[in-house]
Amino acid sequence: MMKDNTPMAEQSDDEISLKELILKIQEWWKYLLSKWVVIFIAGVIGGAIGLTYAFFKKPIYKAELSFALQDEKSGGGLGSALGLASQFGIDLGGGGAGGEFSGDNLLELMKSRSMVEKALLTTIPINGKNETLVEFYIDFNKLREGWKGKPEENIHFLPDADRSKFTLKQDSILGVFHNTLVTNNLTVDKLDKKLSIISLKVNSTNELFSKYFTEVLAKVVSDFYVQTKTEKSTKNVAILQRQTDSVRRALNGAISGVASSIDAAPNPNPSLQTLHVPSQRRQVDVQANTAILSELVKNLEMAKMSLLQETPLIQVIDRPILPLEKNRIGKLKAIIVGGILGLFLTVLIISIDRIVKRLMA
Repeated sequence: MMKDNTPMAEQSDDEISLKELILKIQEWWKYLLSKWVVIFIAGVIGGAIGLTYAFFKKPIYKAELSFALQDEKSGGGLGSALGLASQFGIDLGGGGAGGEFSGDNLLELMKSRSMVEKALLTTIPINGKNETLVEFYIDFNKLREGWKGKPEENIHFLPDADRSKFTLKQDSILGVFHNTLVTNNLTVDKLDKKLSIISLKVNSTNELFSKYFTEVLAKVVSDFYVQTKTEKSTKNVAILQRQTDSVRRALNGAISGVASSIDAAPNPNPSLQTLHVPSQRRQVDVQANTAILSELVKNLEMAKMSLLQETPLIQVIDRPILPLEKNRIGKLKAIIVGGILGLFLTVLIISIDRIVKRLMA
C-alpha cells in the first residue's frame, strides 16, 4: 500500500527554496559589498549634483489671495428694502446672480483662457515703466534668449494693444503661456467645502509676477462679473436716468412758462377768461410732469438699489503682501536626496549588469 507523501514533499521543496533564496541574497549582498567603492563614489557624485542643484535652483515665490463669494440669498438692509418694494408690485430682479458664477463654475472660470489672457495683457507699472504682465513674464523667464533666430524673437505684447489684431503666432504664444500657468503655477480652490471662501494661489520664480498676477486675475474676474451679470441692471439705470433728466427739463420749462404767462398779463381783466388759458395750460404741464418725475425718481432709486445688490461678486479678504513666502530646497536636503538617488541608481545598474552577464554566460 502506497502512502501519499505530497504534503511532506511540498514542505521539503519550500524549505529548499527558502534556503536557496537566503543564499542568493547573501551572495548578492557580498557582490554589492565588493563594489562598495563604485557605489560610494556614485553616492558622493549624487550628493554633489544635489548640492549644485540647490545652489542654482531659483526659489519659488507663492502669492495667495483669498476672497468670499457674495451671498445672494441675504442682502441685509438692502434685501429688506427690495422685499418691501416687491410687496408693492415692483420687481427689481434682486435674486438672479447665480449661474456661471456660483459653486465650482467660478473656480474653472478663473482658470479659463480668456481670464488668464486678460490678466497677462493688463498693463501695470513694473520697475519704473509700464508694461504688460506677459512681457514681464517673457523677460524674467529669459524666453527671448531661446527664441533667437525664430519668428517669436520679434513678437511683443505692447500696452493697450488691440487684441483683435493679434497674429496667429501671438495667439499661439498666449495659448502656451495659459497652459503653462494653469498646469504649473495657478491653483484655485475652496478653503473648505462648507465655506464660500476661495483661495487663489500663484507660484513663480519672480516675486513681483506672483503678486501682480494674483491681484490682476482676481480683478479681471470681478470686472467680468460686473460687465455681464449687471449689464441689464446697468442699462435700466441708464435709461431711467435719461428719462428722468428729460422730464426734469420739461418740468423746468413748464414752470418757466407759467411765470412768463403771468408776467405777460400781470393784472388780467376778470371778464376775459382767454387771458388765463396760457398759464392754466402751463399749470397742467407742471402737474403732469411733477407726477411723472416723482415716479421716475422712485423707479430710478430702486433700480440703483438693485444694481448695488448685484455688485461686486468678490469680497477680497487677504491680499499678497511683500515679501512673499519663499520656497527653496535646503542644501542638506539636496545632498541627502541626491546621494540616495545616486546610490539607488548605481545598485540598480550593477544588479542589471550582473543579471545580463549570467544570462549571456
